[in-house]
Amino acid sequence: MLISVFAPSLLSLPGRPCGTDSWEATHCPLSCLPGEAALTALPQRTGAPTPHSCSLFSALQGPRYPHLESTALSPGPGQWPPPSLFLFQTLSPQKQAFILEVLSGCLEYRKLLTIVVDAFYMRDGQLCLWSDYNLFQVICYLATFQLEELGFQLFSNIVKSQPADKMHKFLRFFFNPLNLCSWIKDEWSLIYEMAHVKENWTDPLMRWQPEVQELIDQLERVLTNQLPLSKTKAKVTEPKQFNLTVPRPRAIPMPEPVPVVAKPRPVPRATYQSPQEQQVLELTKRRNRLKAEELLLRANLGEMRCAMPRKAPAQGSKKALRLQSPPRICKTLQLLFCRPSDDIPIKLNTAAILREGALYQRQVEKELQRVDKLVDGARDLSEFLEWQRKMQAKDYQEQRTASECRRLQGKLSHEEAVLARQRLLQENKQKADRKKEEQMAELTQQCAARRLQEERSMKELVEQVMEGHRNTQVAQMKLLKRRQQAVAFLTPKSRR
Repeated sequence: MLISVFAPSLLSLPGRPCGTDSWEATHCPLSCLPGEAALTALPQRTGAPTPHSCSLFSALQGPRYPHLESTALSPGPGQWPPPSLFLFQTLSPQKQAFILEVLSGCLEYRKLLTIVVDAFYMRDGQLCLWSDYNLFQVICYLATFQLEELGFQLFSNIVKSQPADKMHKFLRFFFNPLNLCSWIKDEWSLIYEMAHVKENWTDPLMRWQPEVQELIDQLERVLTNQLPLSKTKAKVTEPKQFNLTVPRPRAIPMPEPVPVVAKPRPVPRATYQSPQEQQVLELTKRRNRLKAEELLLRANLGEMRCAMPRKAPAQGSKKALRLQSPPRICKTLQLLFCRPSDDIPIKLNTAAILREGALYQRQVEKELQRVDKLVDGARDLSEFLEWQRKMQAKDYQEQRTASECRRLQGKLSHEEAVLARQRLLQENKQKADRKKEEQMAELTQQCAARRLQEERSMKELVEQVMEGHRNTQVAQMKLLKRRQQAVAFLTPKSRR
């Protein structure tokens, strides 16, 4: 808080509001130091300050920061100096030099610190407040550049003087070897040389990593042992019922007479019947279809009449043919052909005779070859083919049996699943019924207890009212006796 006097002229961090009343909490890197707690943690340097701190102090007052005297240390007209200026002036020169040294270091290495703190807010510190931005910058600067000079004990005291949860998160993030040796080192190497970064910053931080890990474990134990704040329960206001006159019950109004509505006209029957024109069209379509089917059947019967051999009609049978009834119409349309019988001789041409001769010759040659193979010792394939057919039939039967078995097993498992689901539903229903009965019994008991409590309270209230009436009557009797005594005492004196 002491360095906040240099706010308007020294610091302008990106992404932070400037010119506000709460500039100390958002801009000054050392505004996060907790006043006396942090100052007691500063190194008590005996004698004169070190040459490095003296040079920084003189540089802050010299040409490098010429605006310190004009803006921060000397307020303008009409401006009141901030309280931290008076607190800063009351400190010893060693502490003033240390504060200015930390301030100048934060300004000099602001790019490096911004890389780490911005990454912390993006990863592990998403729930941290932006007002603690400078707090993390100062801790990062002390850990990176001042840890060797301060010593681990003083650094630990400064860290423990801050909120434990914030320090635990930031130190765990910053001293993680995966972060230090990977992206932090790469980002810092973009600004400074890699050898310088590795030799002066990352390697010392890795050497201090075991001690810092013990400090992180201590902060974690503090967080786990920290008890939550006990909330005091506020006294609840108990409302009292007003003693109001019970209103008279309202009279039941007379019902309004139901209005008589005229009887509506019935729906005509034609609404639920198809129109007569549509019935006529359906009948006409049906007749036309029957006629078309009859014509098609006749055409099919007379199409192949040339293929049917006809016998010459005998004389005197013309009258019988005329009286013969016409063929009946069948529903199934079939074409009738005359199949020649075996007795009818068929005249073959030369090509047909040659084809039959060649076929017979091939069959004879095939049979002779089979006989020659049998004579040479070959086996008849008929037995093998018969055995193969039986084996194939057997395999097919086994496959069918196995598939049927699998189907039955699947069906059985499905039935078992259905039964299990039904049992589960039944058990759930029984549990729900039992739970409902228990709740109903509990509600009944609560209602009975509440009714008994109300009756007792009503009896007590009635007794209190009766006691008040009796006390009122006793007081009235006492007052009456006192008045009578006063009248009896004053009456003789008035007569005299």
